[in-house]
Amino acid sequence: MKEAVRRAAARVDILEVRGAEARRRRDAVAVEEPLEIRVCPADGPWVAAAVTMRTPGADFELAAGFLFTEGVLDHPAQVQAITYCTDPGVEQRYNIVNVHLRPGAAWDPGRLQRNFYVASSCGVCGKASIDAVTARGVRVAPDPGFAVDAAVLRSLGQALRGSQRVFERTGGLHAAGLFDGEGRLLRLREDVGRHNAVDKVIGGAFLEGAVPLRRHILMVSGRAGFEIVQKAAVAGVPVVVAVSAPSSLACEAAQRFGLTLIGFARGDRFNVYTGWDRVRTGS
Repeated sequence: MKEAVRRAAARVDILEVRGAEARRRRDAVAVEEPLEIRVCPADGPWVAAAVTMRTPGADFELAAGFLFTEGVLDHPAQVQAITYCTDPGVEQRYNIVNVHLRPGAAWDPGRLQRNFYVASSCGVCGKASIDAVTARGVRVAPDPGFAVDAAVLRSLGQALRGSQRVFERTGGLHAAGLFDGEGRLLRLREDVGRHNAVDKVIGGAFLEGAVPLRRHILMVSGRAGFEIVQKAAVAGVPVVVAVSAPSSLACEAAQRFGLTLIGFARGDRFNVYTGWDRVRTGS
């Protein structure tokens, strides 16, 4: 089944107040709906992986990216197909995605035993510690030949912002963009949850067999938390850039995983928190 074309924005009636004046008009808001992700082994019943509040669009990439970054899957060859749910009597079929595994595909159902819920604002509740992620062997492979010019890093924000089509209409979505080392935008996804946008970007690369992304840059609108750094590390992305601040746990995780973490990337300024050696400043 092909992915459905769903609305990422909806129209609502509002009362707009500007100073002493008020008027009624129609406005665009970002759509937020639940998405249940199911893993469907070839030799057994489906298993619920997660429920996330997301903006419809790139749902299959989101499902694949989530399962990959959470360590449930590690290679696209494990996936036979990704479909929406077609079970009889299911009304919200476009809010349920089934990830069908190939016969004999090995996967780790233990990763799903946490029975976690993914919220659009804060990521996975009860997330395992950095030590648990490190125990999976997650670490960005060093590449002494890869470094990014400061001028490239300064250009990313404008490229990201200029490609946020739904944000232009609603002002209510986060974005994640995947760039090459020269600052060319390769893939951009929007979502009400920044970690969902990252999963969509990484999921697309995963399904194409393009991971690890050893010579790429991931940029996110808003802040950089632990979840963003963890997902980038699993995908092998060496440089993570955020428009706003990183958290202390994100900095600690980036240091442990061998990432370059950059925050407050706005205009001609940015702060490098970890992995300074990958940034060429010219000074």
